[in-house]
Amino acid sequence: MKTAQEFYDVCVRHVACRNGLRAIKGLTLAEWWSKTERGDWMLWLCGKRQGEKGWPTRQQIVLAACDCAELSLSLFEKKYPNDNRPRVAIETARKWANGDVGIKDVRSAAAADNAADNAAADDAAYAAAAAAYAAYAAAAYAAADNAAYAAADYAAAAYAADNAADNAAARTARLRECSEICRKRLEVPCGEQ
Repeated sequence: MKTAQEFYDVCVRHVACRNGLRAIKGLTLAEWWSKTERGDWMLWLCGKRQGEKGWPTRQQIVLAACDCAELSLSLFEKKYPNDNRPRVAIETARKWANGDVGIKDVRSAAAADNAADNAAADDAAYAAAAAAYAAYAAAAYAAADNAAYAAADYAAAAYAADNAADNAAARTARLRECSEICRKRLEVPCGEQ
């Protein structure tokens, strides 16, 4: 993807959302990657291209998704100090990405975390549980892009739930944090300019 048009065309082929296409219009991959504050979109793109030459592997994407998902844990653990299921689900997905556990372990941790999500009615619990599930789904399924997007989105939602008066700003701040995580953890072929 040497040109802005090539980058745009690739995103169209992968059925990027309308807002995402507007955000990349006229930008090369290198320009967009260096300035976007949408970590969820970065994870989505990497998920679509995972394993291709110069793009991250599923394991690398899972690790970045876990880091993004962890952004929601402090709020959850503040409200539920004795419930470690979202943390365990994220840690287990990370262990899978590092080759330390099998996918059955990840499924078990996600199932326990899903029970936490179903038992809790508030936004913080939902956000943490959903983020943890997203990290699991990134490990378990080929559709890592959807899981990674969810991880970033729910990490942002957890902080937004903490401050209802400032939801948009909180969500934007978490997505910005996720974008920095992506730039730090994931390498994409931007050098093809």
